[in-house]
Amino acid sequence: MKRIKCILLFCFISGALFSQVDSITFANNNIIVGEIKGMNQGVLTIETDYSDDDFTIEWDEIKSISTITSFLITISDGRRYNGNIHSIENNEIKIITLDGRSTIVSPEEIVFMESVDKDFWSKMNASIDFGWDLTKANNLRQASLRSNIGYKAERWSISTYYNAFSSNQDSVSKVSRDDAGIGFRYYFQRKWFGGLSTSFFSNTEQKLILRSNGQIGAGTYLIQTNAAYWNISAGASFNSERYEHSGDDRQSLEGFFATELNLFDTGDLSLRTKIALYPSITESGRWRSDLNFDVKYDLPKDFYVKLGITFNYDNRPVQGASESDYVFATGFGWEL
Repeated sequence: MKRIKCILLFCFISGALFSQVDSITFANNNIIVGEIKGMNQGVLTIETDYSDDDFTIEWDEIKSISTITSFLITISDGRRYNGNIHSIENNEIKIITLDGRSTIVSPEEIVFMESVDKDFWSKMNASIDFGWDLTKANNLRQASLRSNIGYKAERWSISTYYNAFSSNQDSVSKVSRDDAGIGFRYYFQRKWFGGLSTSFFSNTEQKLILRSNGQIGAGTYLIQTNAAYWNISAGASFNSERYEHSGDDRQSLEGFFATELNLFDTGDLSLRTKIALYPSITESGRWRSDLNFDVKYDLPKDFYVKLGITFNYDNRPVQGASESDYVFATGFGWEL
């Protein structure tokens, strides 16, 4: 009986070790063994058999790493590899690709890893947050919603979003603002990418029933590290606008220039800024701009609080409409 117990114990331990194929060593020589899900924005996620929740670990706190799991790996100069990684001497990491080739990089050069074996839902990302204000004076009621869903594959990604703001109070016309869009991005070698997108926007402040905008363009990453992403892009867009008075409706061809900066090596705090300029090609002298600025603070269990500012400007609005409009919103949300 004792021999049978020993055999069963050996099989259990062997099975556990076999299922936990990746390992991480910290500076204090503590080791975690499990299945690494990936690394993004300087944070690595690993699943273990001895915990119901995945562990998240700062990338720069890892002394060494060894994986059998295969990953899509992105380097700071834009190169992409499919393979596994192993720490070697001189604090460097060897990437062994699926076809047997190897490349040696420093840990800080690796800015993104995603398990090749991830299922559909594991490649999804999503977030949603709400804001609500109620004031007795004039019976003021304000509500805001910000949401997005994305999917990232080996060479491409797709994302969609919907944001809404509504304000009601006695003796004042309702104020509403809605914008939504969907975008596709294809990643070339190095830091270049191409993209297609469509967006929809309505705003009572600017007497705009609907602005439909289609874009095509390309861009590159100026910074791509475990502390920040910064990209620029340019291209052309077609703009179709319907206003409260049909005589103000217009269509135009525009260029666009955009830049986006993400800072996330700030503990639980992250910042995102995006600025886009739209000089008109067919309407001489007209130009528009959009600005988005978000500050997010992460809470336990994937919850967060967010503060956001959205600003729109049109130097040639229709008669009676404002040149600019902005929304300052705070919210509480959850992300996948």
